[in-house]
Amino acid sequence: MENSKYFIYWIGLSALLIAGSAAAFSVYGLAKLFSGAFLSVVIMAGSLELGKLVTASFLYRYWNMINWFQKVYMTIATIVLVFITSAGIFGYLSNAYQGATLEFEKQSTELLTIEERIEQLEEDKFFLKEELEVAISELPDNYITAKRKLREDYNPQILQINNELLDYKKTRADLEIGLVSTGVDVGPAIYLARTFGTDIDTVVKFFIFILIFVFDPLAVMLVIAYNQALMDRNKQVRDDTSIIEKDASTPVEEKTQQEHWKDIYSQDTLIEDNERMDIIGQNGNDGLHYDEVDIPNEPLEENDPTPRPKKDLTPAGRGGIRTQ
Repeated sequence: MENSKYFIYWIGLSALLIAGSAAAFSVYGLAKLFSGAFLSVVIMAGSLELGKLVTASFLYRYWNMINWFQKVYMTIATIVLVFITSAGIFGYLSNAYQGATLEFEKQSTELLTIEERIEQLEEDKFFLKEELEVAISELPDNYITAKRKLREDYNPQILQINNELLDYKKTRADLEIGLVSTGVDVGPAIYLARTFGTDIDTVVKFFIFILIFVFDPLAVMLVIAYNQALMDRNKQVRDDTSIIEKDASTPVEEKTQQEHWKDIYSQDTLIEDNERMDIIGQNGNDGLHYDEVDIPNEPLEENDPTPRPKKDLTPAGRGGIRTQ
């Protein structure tokens, strides 16, 4: 994907989505933290989020052009804003976790209370039975009426405890069924808590810290990476444009008249040489010959008294027969 011309747009889209999500979660979390001035906090936090991204881009683009005070202050401000954003994200996720587990924790607390009450009633019931047995054992065997009287005194108390136990056990069963349905939302957290041998709050807190460690810092890094890719592309476009302009401004060398005629003469000479070689090649291949024919002696020049013979080279036919 890095060789694609659309890769820079993927970087920009990723930076926009992650930075936008982090800003939204942070703004909402800070607004819930300071719920007394919800709208004011939203405006303030949103402005700081935008300023953080612009500051990071500015530092990357103009690092070599600004003074040391700007470098130090804007770098510290960006880092502090990253921590503020992370705190807002932590508040948002914590609020979402509490909303999902509120009913679960409520039912869990009620279940613990009911189990404690059931255990207490079981102990009271056991104590009453023991006390009744001791009281009966202290009476002589012939005190049948007294023993019956004791049982009549203790049985209503034991029956009342039994009725309370039945009611609490029924309520406990209903709560356990409700916990099964509401525990679906926090089921993974419960499973992880049991796996690591800790409570649900600790597990959720650990995962929230992992998320905020990579959330907003990654958004800032992607914004810087988008600026880097954009600057590299603009530099490449400028280099290509300068090369094209340089080629267009280079003057074409014009040939002088003498060089022009020299080229024409060289071409004509080359054509004549090629035609002569074709004729020689044909004579050599087909048996054509040139016969020497004497022509009248003529002086080469008007002032030259010595005539020189000239030879007429006319091609002869095949087999040495002259062609007229």
